[in-house]
Amino acid sequence: MYQVSRSTHSNTLTGWREWVSLPDLGVDWIKAKIDTGARTSSLHAFDVHEFEREGEAWVRFRVNPWQDSQDDAVVVECPVHDRRAVRSSSGHAQERLVVQLIIRLVDREVLAEVTLSNRDEMGFRMLIGREALRHGYVVDPARSFLGGRAPREARRRNRGRA
Repeated sequence: MYQVSRSTHSNTLTGWREWVSLPDLGVDWIKAKIDTGARTSSLHAFDVHEFEREGEAWVRFRVNPWQDSQDDAVVVECPVHDRRAVRSSSGHAQERLVVQLIIRLVDREVLAEVTLSNRDEMGFRMLIGREALRHGYVVDPARSFLGGRAPREARRRNRGRA
């Protein structure tokens, strides 16, 4: 059983890229870049539509867990946690919706703020930033997939980019 970590007292080792899960979304495998240069985590989302539910702001969006593939797309609805101006690595500022998601990273689960953005042109569908990593992760930039790899059939769906 996985525990949601709110502690900063663990030293779980992670590589610079990992297969992660988003259990609340039903996404078992998505390849993520671990990025200590980014404050907030980011998830590739498309068909993003805001709506109101019982007086609260919500968002509906789709997630494609596999790079260059529409297979296994998931439709997600969740509350909007925040809106934030985020500056990209190219220096461009953009307002993004922020949701809170459970991320399973190297056999632990953490609650993280995640911005929704179009990452079609990026090498990874997800980026894990410092706010999620502060829950006790140590990054070894020379290593990858310390939490294990997705099953071979899942990696094939990801166009062999495992």
